[in-house]
This record gives sequence, C-alpha cells and structure tokens, in this order.
Amino acid sequence: MDYKMNIAGLDRALPLCKVTDDLYIGAFVIFGDAELTVACARELLNRAPEYDYLITAEAKGIPLIHEMARQHGDSKYFLVRKKPKLYMTGVLEVTVQSITTAGEQKLYLDTADAEMMKGKRILIVDDVISTGESLRAIEELVKQTGGEVCGKMTILAEGDAQDRDDIIYLEKLPLFNPDGTIK
Repeated sequence: MDYKMNIAGLDRALPLCKVTDDLYIGAFVIFGDAELTVACARELLNRAPEYDYLITAEAKGIPLIHEMARQHGDSKYFLVRKKPKLYMTGVLEVTVQSITTAGEQKLYLDTADAEMMKGKRILIVDDVISTGESLRAIEELVKQTGGEVCGKMTILAEGDAQDRDDIIYLEKLPLFNPDGTIK
C-alpha cells in the first residue's frame, strides 16, 4: 500500500509501514531523491525566518539541511548525532523517544558547535515531525548552548504535529489504519 501526495510540486508515493497493530505511517525517505531534496529545500527557505545557523538530527535531515545551506549560501550548519564521535571536543546530551526508533535514544551535540551557537538564532529543520519528541530534544540542546530557537521547520507534519502553530511545514501527512485508510 502507498499514499500518493504532492510535495514541493513533485508527486511521490509513500509506502505505508506498520508501527503498531492499528497504526501505520507513510514512510517518507528523502535519501537518494535529489530532485525532491532540492525542491523541498527551496520551498522551506522561501518560508524560513531569519537565522544564523541551521540544525538537524541525523540521519534523514542531513541531505535536506545540506541542500538548504547550499542554496542559502551558508558555510556552516550543525548536526545532532545519535552517538558521540571521536572528533567531538565534548558533548551535550539529551534523551528522546521517537515514534520511528524503538526504545529510548540519546542525542549529542559537540561542545565546539555549542560554543558557536551561543547567542545565535538557530533554525531547527527536520524531514518529518510527528510526536515532536526529536524536535523537543533538539530545542533542549539549543537552549543548553545559549542559542535562540528562531523557528522550527519540516517537510511533512504528521498526526498531531499538523495542529501545532509553532512549526512551519510544507504538507500534512495523515496517519493510517491497517487497511490503508486515513485515521
């Protein structure tokens, strides 16, 4: 089963994936779809508030944030990692529970990046926002740096995220019943 939708002027079919016995989601994977990545980055930038830096969590937000930075002429953006890396000078850490990741996970930000974010306007970007847990975790990390969250953007708002007035998004993505009908 697929859910067909138009995103940033492009038609795509999202495969429906089981989350629980009575909940399915449309799987939106931007990896490998250069045409869609470029179009979504352009449309998000058209709606973006003024910012100093972009930030996202690995992994699916990476191609999007890279393309947004490229189109905007930004020389730097930040990435929240799922595991600390050897190159990190130290880490800020926060815990998150995501709908698409089983169990609790932690997100990490390099303290060298955190220093650069202090006092700056930070725009949080993601591919899909559903429960908002990953978004909340990134917001917490930005607050720990002394940065100011100037906006939150996503390509798709899923479920309750569609009703939030603090998120800028391109399209609504419904939740689905096991038979593929919209909840």
